[in-house]
Amino acid sequence: MSRREVVAVPGVEPAVPAGADDALIRPVDPEVDPADLADEVRLRPRRLEEFLGQAQLTEHLEIVLEAARRRQQPVDHLLFAGPPGLGKTSLAGIVAAEMGVGLRITSGPALVRTGDLAAILTDLQHGDVLFIDEIHRLPRPVEEVLYPAMEDFQLDILIGKGPTARSIRLDLPRFTLVGATTRTGLLTGPLRDRFGFLGRLDLYAPDDLQGIVTRAAGILGVEVAAEGAWQIAARARGTPRIANRLLRRVRDYVEVRAEGAITAELAFEGLEMFGVDALGLDKVDRAILDALCRRFDGQPVGLVTLAQCIGEETETVEDAYEPYLLQQGLLMRTPRGRVATARAFDHLGMADPRTGPVTGAATLW
Repeated sequence: MSRREVVAVPGVEPAVPAGADDALIRPVDPEVDPADLADEVRLRPRRLEEFLGQAQLTEHLEIVLEAARRRQQPVDHLLFAGPPGLGKTSLAGIVAAEMGVGLRITSGPALVRTGDLAAILTDLQHGDVLFIDEIHRLPRPVEEVLYPAMEDFQLDILIGKGPTARSIRLDLPRFTLVGATTRTGLLTGPLRDRFGFLGRLDLYAPDDLQGIVTRAAGILGVEVAAEGAWQIAARARGTPRIANRLLRRVRDYVEVRAEGAITAELAFEGLEMFGVDALGLDKVDRAILDALCRRFDGQPVGLVTLAQCIGEETETVEDAYEPYLLQQGLLMRTPRGRVATARAFDHLGMADPRTGPVTGAATLW
């Protein structure tokens, strides 16, 4: 089965020319640098052997794909879950590339009406991969149309209104639905149970991220030492997308302020200049810790009060910043509010007023 070109779908604008080999169509964000967006497409792995990390998941996926190829059938429906930036979209492209079929990309919020989904489904060809990002945000009427399409490969369409309305059923080609979600708990049971394979992507270890940084540097034509790649990987929050972004910023720093390869020293200087410390915290992360430790002396602080102190929305603090601070053991959620831990005081180089001076060297960067 020959590989066909990637086709745009409603609500999605192409970030690369249609027909580009193995290209992925991504939504256009006016706040994203077009050069960075082009780099993101180039840095995506195109085959399963190029996908670094997530060893158990890739092994399971390799078996599923090989079994489908031997049966000469489309792959079963796949669901990938995990935090943003871990490679869910890349895996959808890899599935299509490994099977030699077409790829369609859309997102849950873009499918507002049932007709939007019906238009995509009726235009699929045998074996095509339909990727729905943020699938947990599908409207309920659209989701219900998806049930018979996934299970029976049929589409129910209601024609007309009132007493003269009638329902017709259309046969669909066998296709593979690949869903991605960052909030597995928001998926309804009937939808989740219709996926034949559920893969969970976890945060990456620094060793895996170092390999990803080295590979990306080779694609971008940037010379990077092993120690420099490690400095970037250690501050990437376990996320390949962040690692690639930090690599591009360090590349810019070296091109302007230095020359030669990205060494450990240059990576350290560049990351420090861009405000990324040794734990991968940025300006807002440190502002949260500073408010908890300095302004409130380690006492519990409500979410609304904390957000107002740093000038951010409560949803931004709760969804974008708190998860990593919790993972790093710098923050606790209690019934009385958010509380900084002893490690947060140590990271800021402060004595914990609740326990006295903190032993050990304080580290800011």
